[in-house]
Amino acid sequence: MQQLAAELKIDFQSEKYKDAYSRINAIVIEGEQEAHDNYITLGEMLPELKDELIRLSKMESRHKKGFEACGRNLSVKPDMPFAQKFFSGLHENFQKAAAEGQVVTCLLIQSLIIECFAIAAYNIYIPVADDFARKITEGVVKDEYSHLNFGEVWLKENFAQSKAELEAANRQNLPIVWKMLNEVENDAHVLAMEKEALVEDFMIQYGETLSNIGFTTRDIMKMSAYGLTAA
Repeated sequence: MQQLAAELKIDFQSEKYKDAYSRINAIVIEGEQEAHDNYITLGEMLPELKDELIRLSKMESRHKKGFEACGRNLSVKPDMPFAQKFFSGLHENFQKAAAEGQVVTCLLIQSLIIECFAIAAYNIYIPVADDFARKITEGVVKDEYSHLNFGEVWLKENFAQSKAELEAANRQNLPIVWKMLNEVENDAHVLAMEKEALVEDFMIQYGETLSNIGFTTRDIMKMSAYGLTAA
């Protein structure tokens, strides 16, 4: 796995790489910040699980610091305004759902969509990362699976009463993911991350999670199709 970046002869110091990295690095930093804030909010919505959610939020803060270090290691300043705009669709939908007390929608956005998006991106990035970033990212991705598991377990335990809201939230938010993947396609390509691989890995993670929660294969195929034409 670690030979791939060398085989592809990626020049981590080229201006083209650093320019693309300024946006990709900002996206992962902002993604971890969003996750931190979202878990704090979920802790207020699920007071009986507040301690666990605060623990998850602290892990996301550590991830953010790790990715900030990755940017410094390449002398790249992350383009944070770009990243904040990049996440704005999911951010606004999460905030709206939280204001309306829609725990299920909030869990779908953070614990399923954002976590699966992160896991897919990190899985595809690790083989083509510089040595410093690879070590950081390998540590982060292990944590993300446990975060995904949190939402999965809660939604599985509450599946019957959550199913309709999950389907509605999926319909509203999955198309945003395809727009995000399209928006980042060129920069990801510069980093030797292909969009098709990102889409495939995301769909595998997301589909497996929906299955674990209780959806049938037919349900998952139907839910996964929302917005897919945009990809």
